[in-house]
Amino acid sequence: MQKTIFPSMEPSKQFCPHSMCCARGQIGAGNIVIHDRKRERYRCTRCRKTFSARRGTMLEGLRKPTELIVIVVTLLSYGCPLQAIVHAFGLDERTVASWRDRAGIHCQQVHQDIVETAQLDLQHVQADEIRVKGCKMVAWMGLAIMVKTRLWVAGTVSRTRDRALADRLLQQVRRCAEPLKALLVLTDGWCAYPGSIKRAFREKVKAMPGRGRARLVVWSELHIGTVIKRTQKKRVVEVTRKMSHGSQEEAERLLQQSQGGNVLNTAFIERLNATMRQRLATLTRKCRQSARHLRPLETGMYLLGTTYNFCWPHHELGKPVHEGRACTPAMAAGLTDHIWSISELLHYKVAPPAWVEPKQRGRRKKQAREPLSVAEPARLRPLVRLRKGVLCSATG
Repeated sequence: MQKTIFPSMEPSKQFCPHSMCCARGQIGAGNIVIHDRKRERYRCTRCRKTFSARRGTMLEGLRKPTELIVIVVTLLSYGCPLQAIVHAFGLDERTVASWRDRAGIHCQQVHQDIVETAQLDLQHVQADEIRVKGCKMVAWMGLAIMVKTRLWVAGTVSRTRDRALADRLLQQVRRCAEPLKALLVLTDGWCAYPGSIKRAFREKVKAMPGRGRARLVVWSELHIGTVIKRTQKKRVVEVTRKMSHGSQEEAERLLQQSQGGNVLNTAFIERLNATMRQRLATLTRKCRQSARHLRPLETGMYLLGTTYNFCWPHHELGKPVHEGRACTPAMAAGLTDHIWSISELLHYKVAPPAWVEPKQRGRRKKQAREPLSVAEPARLRPLVRLRKGVLCSATG
């Protein structure tokens, strides 16, 4: 008798999450069947192990209703303070904070699985950092944006504004970029940016054949621009634009190609900074939601950035000069074909890497001895042996 499969359970779209299964991470391999429809559990026919339908999602192990969790995460992604959610739904403050961190970790995995592996033709990237005033601490949040699609491509958090912060930020941008493509990177006047950009966008080149180390050569089509603003009484009175690396003509061509303005600017990343400050409660100036640790800042950044990429239609991209329809940055970049809901984002599963058979460890197996032939009598057992310094019979 054939079993009836509920619409909510589709084995063809599942994969085995167990680390020691030979079919781990394979979708549509025919090895997943329904184990228990009431508890929503699947079973892998290869390793014979069962797993929950929530395995690998943000909702794994949570007992609260899914609708409530989705509503809370939606409010958090729109900048609702944690205390307001506690009073509105009667939840414990630690519960809401735990859901925020779990959602941020899950969004970080989604970002690494989709955005950082996309190999995009970035063309024009802008990078900047936000100064975060926390409780008894000052932190820095580095952000980077792809100007043509308004896609948030990288973000990192640190207690210090040093070269390590810029290196981590630009390495994330490098993982998103298609190699050896023409690229314009615009930053502010922080002196750490040009060196970090050159270290991130370089390839190994072997000049001489044979043994020896390969040289690291900066991309030939890399262009770095710097925009320095001088303020007086909280007003910009002077703007200095210069090229730190590359040519001015190619930089202007990339600006026109990416629709990033007519002159070197950092307007797009500053607009993203304003969105972050508006929708991340811990970044609001003069508020009571100041951050005490770096981890909530990082998880909140990934939650906001991923929902910004996949779930929020961008007003500028909806204009006729761009896409002409309701469009998210991920849709403009070709990463998806529809607007995601918060529920779809939280239910997204990141497939683990393919299973690799482990190498056999231990001593090598001894080779089987060949049978003695009649022509080799010398290989027979000796007649005498040495025992306590005296020769004795071997059979006695």
